[in-house]
Amino acid sequence: MKKHVLHCIYALVGVLVISASAWAHHGDADRYIQEVIVVSGTVVEVQMTNPHAHIVFDVTDESGKTVRWQAEMGGPQQLIKQFGWTPSTMKPGMKITLTGRRLRSGAPYLNLTERANIVLTDSGKEVFRTQNYGEPPPKQ
Repeated sequence: MKKHVLHCIYALVGVLVISASAWAHHGDADRYIQEVIVVSGTVVEVQMTNPHAHIVFDVTDESGKTVRWQAEMGGPQQLIKQFGWTPSTMKPGMKITLTGRRLRSGAPYLNLTERANIVLTDSGKEVFRTQNYGEPPPKQ
């Protein structure tokens, strides 16, 4: 009997641990449009924070108005290890061109975790690319 209770407790703890980690990492179903867009702007700030790094950048729209955008990427360690990012990779004032998925609401926010890349506009150097960059959106 005691053994059975212990097995049940271990199973319950295991389920709680697994479900907590699954709950912690959110999906983005229907939060972003599936088609990618291309946006060019000027870097204001790079935020190397966990769990996702962000780029804040200004874009001049068709009417000449400056709109502040944000782009969300993977974590800082991924950028450092996979892409070799350093503090000088992207600095305020640099011109960038980003390909990513925009929020469905139309807010100036890009997701760069799928089918995305970042190019330094002046040099043409690509500093970020997801493995599935250039692939078509998934079929609905």
